[in-house]
Amino acid sequence: FYSIIASAALMTLFKKQRDAVGLSLYSEKIEFHSESKTTNKHHIVLQNKLLNVLNNSLEFKKTSSVDSIHQIASKLHKRSLVLFFTDMMEGTEDLSQIFSALQHLKFNKHELILFHLSENKTEFQFDFKNAPYKFIDIETQEEIKLNPEEIKYEYKKKSDLFLKELKVRCLQHKIDLVEIDINKGVEQILISYLLKRQKMF
Repeated sequence: FYSIIASAALMTLFKKQRDAVGLSLYSEKIEFHSESKTTNKHHIVLQNKLLNVLNNSLEFKKTSSVDSIHQIASKLHKRSLVLFFTDMMEGTEDLSQIFSALQHLKFNKHELILFHLSENKTEFQFDFKNAPYKFIDIETQEEIKLNPEEIKYEYKKKSDLFLKELKVRCLQHKIDLVEIDINKGVEQILISYLLKRQKMF
Protein backbone atom coordinates (compact mmCIF):
# COMPACT_ATOMS: atom_id res chain seq x y z
CA PHE A 1 0.00 0.00 0.00
CA TYR A 2 2.73 2.46 1.02
CA SER A 3 4.77 1.75 -2.14
CA ILE A 4 1.75 2.46 -4.33
CA ILE A 5 0.99 5.81 -2.70
CA ALA A 6 4.68 6.80 -2.76
CA SER A 7 4.98 5.81 -6.44
CA ALA A 8 1.89 7.82 -7.36
CA ALA A 9 3.28 10.86 -5.52
CA LEU A 10 6.63 10.55 -7.30
CA MET A 11 4.92 10.19 -10.68
CA THR A 12 3.04 13.44 -10.05
CA LEU A 13 6.35 15.11 -9.24
CA PHE A 14 7.97 13.66 -12.38
CA LYS A 15 5.09 14.94 -14.50
CA LYS A 16 5.45 18.48 -13.13
CA GLN A 17 9.18 18.35 -13.86
CA ARG A 18 8.49 16.94 -17.36
CA ASP A 19 10.67 13.93 -16.58
CA ALA A 20 10.15 10.63 -18.36
CA VAL A 21 8.89 7.90 -16.05
CA GLY A 22 8.40 4.15 -16.33
CA LEU A 23 7.01 1.51 -14.01
CA SER A 24 7.88 -2.12 -13.30
CA LEU A 25 5.86 -4.42 -11.03
CA TYR A 26 6.73 -8.00 -10.19
CA SER A 27 5.84 -10.92 -7.94
CA GLU A 28 7.36 -14.27 -8.91
CA LYS A 29 7.52 -12.84 -12.44
CA ILE A 30 7.26 -9.43 -14.05
CA GLU A 31 3.60 -8.43 -13.90
CA PHE A 32 3.99 -5.12 -15.71
CA HIS A 33 6.80 -3.15 -17.34
CA SER A 34 6.63 0.08 -19.30
CA GLU A 35 9.08 2.24 -21.18
CA SER A 36 9.84 5.70 -19.80
CA LYS A 37 7.74 8.44 -21.40
CA THR A 38 6.52 11.94 -20.59
CA THR A 39 3.08 12.01 -22.27
CA ASN A 40 -0.17 12.58 -20.38
CA LYS A 41 -1.59 9.37 -21.85
CA HIS A 42 1.38 7.41 -20.48
CA HIS A 43 0.97 8.91 -17.00
CA ILE A 44 -2.72 8.01 -17.01
CA VAL A 45 -1.89 4.40 -17.94
CA LEU A 46 0.63 4.16 -15.08
CA GLN A 47 -1.69 5.78 -12.53
CA ASN A 48 -4.50 3.40 -13.54
CA LYS A 49 -2.11 0.46 -13.18
CA LEU A 50 -1.21 1.54 -9.64
CA LEU A 51 -4.89 2.04 -8.83
CA ASN A 52 -5.64 -1.47 -10.06
CA VAL A 53 -2.89 -2.88 -7.82
CA LEU A 54 -4.26 -0.89 -4.88
CA ASN A 55 -7.76 -2.23 -5.46
CA ASN A 56 -6.38 -5.78 -5.45
CA SER A 57 -3.95 -5.25 -2.57
CA LEU A 58 -5.39 -8.17 -0.60
CA GLU A 59 -4.25 -10.60 -3.28
CA PHE A 60 -0.95 -11.65 -1.72
CA LYS A 61 1.60 -13.22 -4.04
CA LYS A 62 5.00 -14.78 -3.56
CA THR A 63 7.95 -12.63 -4.53
CA SER A 64 11.03 -13.58 -6.51
CA SER A 65 13.22 -10.50 -6.87
CA VAL A 66 16.43 -11.87 -8.36
CA ASP A 67 15.18 -13.03 -11.78
CA SER A 68 12.80 -10.07 -12.09
CA ILE A 69 15.50 -7.49 -11.37
CA HIS A 70 17.81 -9.09 -13.94
CA GLN A 71 15.01 -8.96 -16.53
CA ILE A 72 14.18 -5.34 -15.72
CA ALA A 73 17.87 -4.39 -15.91
CA SER A 74 18.09 -5.90 -19.39
CA LYS A 75 15.05 -3.88 -20.51
CA LEU A 76 16.36 -0.50 -19.32
CA HIS A 77 18.64 0.65 -22.13
CA LYS A 78 18.89 4.34 -21.30
CA ARG A 79 20.78 5.51 -18.22
CA SER A 80 18.10 6.10 -15.60
CA LEU A 81 17.46 6.82 -11.96
CA VAL A 82 15.88 3.62 -10.62
CA LEU A 83 13.78 3.81 -7.46
CA PHE A 84 13.40 0.36 -5.91
CA PHE A 85 10.78 -0.27 -3.21
CA THR A 86 11.31 -3.43 -1.15
CA ASP A 87 11.04 -4.88 2.35
CA MET A 88 14.04 -7.15 1.60
CA MET A 89 12.27 -9.94 3.45
CA GLU A 90 13.20 -12.61 0.94
CA GLY A 91 16.70 -14.05 1.01
CA THR A 92 17.43 -12.59 4.43
CA GLU A 93 19.82 -15.44 5.18
CA ASP A 94 22.04 -14.46 2.26
CA LEU A 95 21.80 -11.11 0.45
CA SER A 96 24.39 -12.06 -2.18
CA GLN A 97 21.96 -13.05 -4.93
CA ILE A 98 19.72 -10.01 -4.72
CA PHE A 99 22.72 -7.67 -4.63
CA SER A 100 24.17 -9.46 -7.64
CA ALA A 101 20.91 -8.60 -9.44
CA LEU A 102 21.01 -4.99 -8.23
CA GLN A 103 24.61 -4.78 -9.43
CA HIS A 104 23.27 -5.59 -12.91
CA LEU A 105 21.49 -2.23 -12.76
CA LYS A 106 24.65 -0.48 -11.56
CA PHE A 107 26.73 -2.16 -14.29
CA ASN A 108 24.39 -0.64 -16.88
CA LYS A 109 25.17 2.82 -15.42
CA HIS A 110 21.79 3.31 -13.75
CA GLU A 111 21.65 5.28 -10.51
CA LEU A 112 19.78 3.36 -7.82
CA ILE A 113 17.93 4.34 -4.67
CA LEU A 114 16.80 1.40 -2.54
CA PHE A 115 13.85 2.33 -0.36
CA HIS A 116 13.84 -0.27 2.41
CA LEU A 117 10.27 -0.39 3.72
CA SER A 118 9.45 -1.71 7.17
CA GLU A 119 7.05 -1.39 10.06
CA ASN A 120 9.84 -0.71 12.52
CA LYS A 121 7.91 -1.21 15.75
CA THR A 122 6.91 -4.80 14.98
CA GLU A 123 9.32 -5.97 12.29
CA PHE A 124 12.57 -4.84 13.91
CA GLN A 125 11.81 -3.89 17.50
CA PHE A 126 9.46 -6.89 17.80
CA ASP A 127 7.31 -4.79 20.11
CA PHE A 128 4.34 -6.97 21.06
CA LYS A 129 2.48 -7.57 24.29
CA ASN A 130 3.63 -10.43 26.49
CA ALA A 131 0.96 -12.85 25.26
CA PRO A 132 0.55 -15.71 22.76
CA TYR A 133 0.28 -14.69 19.08
CA LYS A 134 -0.31 -16.46 15.79
CA PHE A 135 1.94 -15.11 13.03
CA ILE A 136 1.03 -15.76 9.39
CA ASP A 137 3.41 -15.36 6.44
CA ILE A 138 1.35 -13.40 3.89
CA GLU A 139 3.21 -14.94 0.95
CA THR A 140 3.35 -18.61 1.96
CA GLN A 141 0.44 -18.64 4.44
CA GLU A 142 2.65 -20.56 6.89
CA GLU A 143 1.60 -20.12 10.52
CA ILE A 144 3.48 -20.17 13.77
CA LYS A 145 2.20 -19.73 17.34
CA LEU A 146 4.48 -18.25 20.00
CA ASN A 147 4.93 -15.66 22.72
CA PRO A 148 7.11 -12.87 21.26
CA GLU A 149 8.81 -12.27 24.61
CA GLU A 150 10.38 -15.73 24.43
CA ILE A 151 12.37 -14.96 21.27
CA LYS A 152 12.54 -11.13 21.34
CA TYR A 153 16.23 -10.92 22.25
CA GLU A 154 17.41 -13.33 19.55
CA TYR A 155 15.03 -11.84 17.00
CA LYS A 156 16.32 -8.29 17.56
CA LYS A 157 19.90 -9.54 17.48
CA LYS A 158 19.38 -11.13 14.05
CA SER A 159 17.44 -8.09 12.82
CA ASP A 160 20.28 -5.78 13.80
CA LEU A 161 22.80 -8.01 12.01
CA PHE A 162 20.60 -8.05 8.90
CA LEU A 163 20.30 -4.25 8.83
CA LYS A 164 24.03 -3.88 9.35
CA GLU A 165 24.78 -6.22 6.43
CA LEU A 166 22.23 -4.41 4.24
CA LYS A 167 23.92 -1.07 4.90
CA VAL A 168 27.40 -2.48 4.28
CA ARG A 169 26.40 -4.08 0.97
CA CYS A 170 24.72 -0.88 -0.21
CA LEU A 171 27.92 1.02 0.53
CA GLN A 172 30.00 -1.60 -1.28
CA HIS A 173 27.77 -1.45 -4.37
CA LYS A 174 27.33 2.34 -4.23
CA ILE A 175 23.58 2.05 -3.82
CA ASP A 176 21.75 4.80 -1.94
CA LEU A 177 19.84 3.19 0.92
CA VAL A 178 16.86 4.97 2.44
CA GLU A 179 15.25 3.33 5.45
CA ILE A 180 11.51 3.99 5.46
CA ASP A 181 9.09 3.42 8.33
CA ILE A 182 5.73 2.93 6.62
CA ASN A 183 3.97 4.56 9.59
CA LYS A 184 5.45 7.89 8.49
CA GLY A 185 4.35 9.99 5.53
CA VAL A 186 5.53 9.73 1.93
CA GLU A 187 7.34 13.05 2.37
CA GLN A 188 10.47 11.11 3.30
CA ILE A 189 10.37 9.43 -0.14
CA LEU A 190 9.99 12.73 -1.99
CA ILE A 191 12.79 14.40 -0.02
CA SER A 192 15.16 11.48 -0.71
CA TYR A 193 14.43 11.64 -4.43
CA LEU A 194 14.94 15.41 -4.61
CA LEU A 195 18.25 15.17 -2.75
CA LYS A 196 19.42 12.45 -5.15
CA ARG A 197 18.41 14.52 -8.16
CA GLN A 198 20.30 17.49 -6.74
CA LYS A 199 23.48 15.39 -6.52
CA MET A 200 23.13 14.21 -10.12
CA PHE A 201 22.95 17.69 -11.67
